[in-house]
Amino acid sequence: MGTPVAPEDRARERAAARAALLRLRKMAPDDREYESLREFVIGEYMSYARYVAGKFRLHGESLSDVEQVAYLGLVKAVDNFDPDYGTTFLTYATPMIAGEIKRHFRDTSWDLHVPRSMQELSLSVRAAEEELTQQLGSPPSAAQIAARLNLSADEVADAYEAVAAHSTASLDVPVSMSDGDGASLGELLGDEDPGFDKVVDREALRPLLAQLSARDKRILLMRFFRNMSQAQIGEELGVSQMQVSRLLSRILAGLREGVESGR
Repeated sequence: MGTPVAPEDRARERAAARAALLRLRKMAPDDREYESLREFVIGEYMSYARYVAGKFRLHGESLSDVEQVAYLGLVKAVDNFDPDYGTTFLTYATPMIAGEIKRHFRDTSWDLHVPRSMQELSLSVRAAEEELTQQLGSPPSAAQIAARLNLSADEVADAYEAVAAHSTASLDVPVSMSDGDGASLGELLGDEDPGFDKVVDREALRPLLAQLSARDKRILLMRFFRNMSQAQIGEELGVSQMQVSRLLSRILAGLREGVESGR
C-alpha cells in the first residue's frame, strides 16, 4: 500500500484538478496542451471513480472490470462537463459514472433476462447493504435495508432473487460426488416424470367413465385392461369386429371431447 495522503495535500490536489478542468473547458481540442491537461484531470479523479465502482460491485463480478466501466463514465464526464451548468464536477460526474456501471450490468452481465427496474433495484439494495455493513459492523437485516431505501420487505426480497439471475451455472459443470466419481450438474437433475400426466389424465377421465353405460365400460375393460383383440371382444359380445371398432371409436371420441371441454 502507498503512503496515505494527508488531508491538506489531498485538498490541494483536488483544487489543482478543478483549476485544470476549468482551463480545459476554455481550450480548443486542437490546442497542443489539451490532451496532456485532459489526461491529468482524468488521472486526478480516477480514485473517485474507483470509489463509486466499489459501491456497485455485485457478488462474482470482477472489481477491476467494474472500475474500467467507471473510468469510461469518468472520461465522458470530463469531456462533457461545463462550469456553466452551475454545479460542481463531482455532482455532475457521480450519476454519469453510476449510470455507466448500471448500464454495464443491465446490458452485458445478466445471464437471465430481468426487467430493467428490478436490475436497478437489486443494485441499490446491494449498495445499501454494503454501506450498512460498514456502519453497523455486521450484515444488515432485510428490514434495515428496506428502511434505508424506503422499500417494503417484499421488494428487498425480490431484489435478492433478481441477483440470483445475475450469474447462472452451466449444466456441464462437474460436481464432486461422495464416492469420488464425477458427474455434471445436468446429470444430477431429474427428468420430467410422465407419471404426473397420467395422474392428471386419470382424474379427468374418472367422472366421464362413471357416466358410460355398462356395455361401454365392459368394452373398455376388455380392450385396455384384459388386452383382448377386437375380434375376441366381438365374439364375447356377439357382434362383428367392425361393430366393435365403431363402438370403440365412438366411446374414445366421447371421452376425448369430454376431457377437452372440461366437462
